[in-house]
Amino acid sequence: MNYGFSTRIKAGFDDTIEKVTAALGEEGFGVLTEINVKAVLKKKLDIDKRPYTILGACNPVLANQAISAEPDIGLLLPCNVLVREEENGEITVAFMDPAAVLTLVDKEGIAELAGEVKERLQRVMKSISQD
Repeated sequence: MNYGFSTRIKAGFDDTIEKVTAALGEEGFGVLTEINVKAVLKKKLDIDKRPYTILGACNPVLANQAISAEPDIGLLLPCNVLVREEENGEITVAFMDPAAVLTLVDKEGIAELAGEVKERLQRVMKSISQD
């Protein structure tokens, strides 16, 4: 996957959501949105799927810097974090790679900012993988 990075952990789905949310908080991110894709597909299409949730993570300080540099960058925000249950019961946590996504923005300072966001998200991934 050239637009993200991921880890697999052995934990309950809801516990993983809590763990990821807490680890994001340690790196200055809040979760602005939580999309329960499983519930949406059940309600709208009557399809049963494994647990699959998209968290929209945002670090307000870094988001402000990005928006100040390029007002339209909001089209690429927030940083999505995917939590999904695999067939074997393990949980995959995948992170959007802001360095890959923000290569679309040709503005001075954005690449450095994207690198900082990526480093923080990689620390989140490492943190949840160690438990």
